[in-house]
Amino acid sequence: WIVLSHLEKESKEYGDIIQMDFVDSYHNLTIKTMMIMNWMATYCQGAWYAMKIDADIFLNVRYLVDYLHDQSESSRKDFITGSVISDAVPHRDSFNKWYISEDLYPDSWYPPYVSGAAYVFSTDLARKISWASRFVRPIPLEDVYVGLCLHVLGVKPVYATTFLGFRNLFEVRRLKYERCTFAKRIIANGFNPQNLLRIWHDFQKSYFTC
Repeated sequence: WIVLSHLEKESKEYGDIIQMDFVDSYHNLTIKTMMIMNWMATYCQGAWYAMKIDADIFLNVRYLVDYLHDQSESSRKDFITGSVISDAVPHRDSFNKWYISEDLYPDSWYPPYVSGAAYVFSTDLARKISWASRFVRPIPLEDVYVGLCLHVLGVKPVYATTFLGFRNLFEVRRLKYERCTFAKRIIANGFNPQNLLRIWHDFQKSYFTC
């Protein structure tokens, strides 16, 4: 009840909670993602970009905004970026967390997709991905499923890197916090809420020291 009262207070004060009718579980992440895409296609047509991000992710907002400002105007259409996975194959071991049966997905490879930890996309893709989903059989791996929809659309995800040397800006590995290292990334993965609060307070100093 305490959590529920906090959610109700948040919703009344900021109006930033969207509730949908499905069981919020790991295997329903694809349903959640497609509901998000449908909602965005309906209510967010005036925005240029949107971001899907997990709760355990550190986000460097300033770096993200600067990165998007540096993109060409063409990136506002058919654009999706993050940590691109281009060589993944289905796991056929039933004990694996990411198991997919051959009946559900018979192909021996996945098309390129962006890690579901966090990715940024032009908002026009929300409507297009929703449309493409009519032709793609659902699977419980939401990031792979988005990649399958992108494959139908002929849209290739873009790896987010710096111009000066190869560095993945969407860092999906777990990194030990170091202020100036994180200042040069858009995201870093794998933190609990307490760690995120501690990191964020310290990270404010990076604007002056890194």
